[in-house]
Amino acid sequence: MLSESSRHLTQAGGKRFRPLLTLLAAGFGDLDAPKVVPAAVVVELTHVGTLYHDDVMDEAQLRRGAPSANARWDNTVAILTGDFLFACASDLLADLGPESVRIQARTFQRLVHGQLHETLGPRDGEDPVAHYLSVLSDKTASLIAASTRLGALHAGVDPSQVEVLGQFGERIGMAFQLADDLLDIAGSERLSGKTPGTDLREGVATLPVLYARRAAQPGDERLLSLISGPVADDADHAEALELLRAHPAMAEASADVRRWADDARATLSALPDVPARAALHALCDSVVTRMS
Repeated sequence: MLSESSRHLTQAGGKRFRPLLTLLAAGFGDLDAPKVVPAAVVVELTHVGTLYHDDVMDEAQLRRGAPSANARWDNTVAILTGDFLFACASDLLADLGPESVRIQARTFQRLVHGQLHETLGPRDGEDPVAHYLSVLSDKTASLIAASTRLGALHAGVDPSQVEVLGQFGERIGMAFQLADDLLDIAGSERLSGKTPGTDLREGVATLPVLYARRAAQPGDERLLSLISGPVADDADHAEALELLRAHPAMAEASADVRRWADDARATLSALPDVPARAALHALCDSVVTRMS
């Protein structure tokens, strides 16, 4: 059973963004070093494990264009499958050394903090946008930063450059997730692997929604009413998507994606001019252009 359920999401596809970054970061050192590929597997297993748990918490029905594990089986199977994948990652991690274990442990702390803060929502008086960006930093950017750190570490990259690559991972991770949020509104199921407007339907306030609420321009009354909570009705959902796609909040959120990608690109100037740096520059461009 675990064999089938644990293969479910890996065989459904996905971008493999995190292991890709592990390998690209290793390109600043010895890409063929024996622990580089296991490090890439660790970050992908960790990521996929979190997806199983996320889908249970979000009651999601679709993941990577396929039924989520909780929809195909049930919540218990999905939770235990996620746990199993974490155990597999830990088994590999044990052979990578104490520094890798420390990176993974601290990343896990941030993953849990991010999920908890998302569940609890902003505190009274807290800026919802600042809260949301903090959640993304912990839930998404932390593991992407760990991906670059682990790849560089096990390729024998100079410690100062490992730190720079970690900073790059944080910043490109923010751009990547914010671009995903925009794709959920403006993209197609083929691109995102999710039904368009999934976050809207579930009442998840992503950055465009938060910006629209903050702007509260004259004429926005209908949109603000629709995005005040979950949008269950199909007609209301379609209307909310149409109104939000035309709202200046989308351009504002798109500018944030570009800013994070530019910040990530700027960190690369501290790294040697090797093919891996050019590849990371191209990756920054692709994160931005996938919104188009």
